[in-house]
Amino acid sequence: MKVIINSIFVEDQDKALSFYTEKLGFIKKYDVPVGKFKWLTVVSPEDSDGTQILLEPNNNPVAKTYQKGVYEQGIPATSFGVENIQTEFEKLKGMGVRFTMEPTKMNTIIVAVFDDTCGNLTQIMQQE
Repeated sequence: MKVIINSIFVEDQDKALSFYTEKLGFIKKYDVPVGKFKWLTVVSPEDSDGTQILLEPNNNPVAKTYQKGVYEQGIPATSFGVENIQTEFEKLKGMGVRFTMEPTKMNTIIVAVFDDTCGNLTQIMQQE
């Protein structure tokens, strides 16, 4: 068994697609209309057949409540691994990404948290 899709609730699918591709560098995998919304996924350009991130609409009241609650508590919706967190932090910050936590060492990892502009906090992490 392996992870093939991880869902992230987003307020606006098109805005999320722009952020995740233009700022974070992911590539669009699927963009399939499904009624009012779409099945919209992105993947890492380093592993185009790897785990997909489903940019899932938060139109369900339960999804909105969950998303708002974890955001307000400062809990990242997901984590992405990076080779060099300081380089990635500087690059993203230079593109206007707003960080809520700068790179911080926590035991054997270094983490930083940013706002994805779509209702989520996202963590990048580097293992030492």
